[in-house]
Amino acid sequence: MTRSMRDFTQGEFDWQPWLAPLDLDAATDAQRAALKITPSNRAVGAYSLVLAHDPETLEQRSPLYNAIMFGAKGLPRAERELGAVVASRINGCAYCASVHAKRFTELTKVPEVMQRIQQDGAQASLEPRQKAIVDYAAKLTRDPAVITPADAAPLRAQGLSDIEILDLTHAVAMFAWANRLMQTLGEATTPACEGNPL
Repeated sequence: MTRSMRDFTQGEFDWQPWLAPLDLDAATDAQRAALKITPSNRAVGAYSLVLAHDPETLEQRSPLYNAIMFGAKGLPRAERELGAVVASRINGCAYCASVHAKRFTELTKVPEVMQRIQQDGAQASLEPRQKAIVDYAAKLTRDPAVITPADAAPLRAQGLSDIEILDLTHAVAMFAWANRLMQTLGEATTPACEGNPL
């Protein structure tokens, strides 16, 4: 038995689709081709199989996601994950916030950052560069219409180049989309195991 996730965590959990995932045995050639590149370049899961109902969109979406989150140059990957966590938490997507909090911690080996964000959200006490990234990601997520050129100044003061600011903006914007897909096509659930700490 599973239960819905209401709180953010860095723990393991599943995502339960509300739309039936594509039956691979009945997939068209276009759907199979779109599934060759998956979000995160990992295994084909239920999420990818739901998105594969629209192979034209998935075929564009997955390479874009991978370029934004895994690009070799520009903003360090952990800081892209930090932007994704802030956007996901503000958007209320427990699944994305938790998955990307875990990835940030795996990359940095510093669990205290996500522990502080779990506890205090965008108001968490962080080192200056992380705080500038969190503040920008939070403002962009809450109200993109109020962003002005002046919002880049705190990022530049912490050493972010223009391409790094663009990478961060891409990551936050990607999760405005990704969160809504995850939240409307299914729900985060805890794994069905006794004694789960979540």
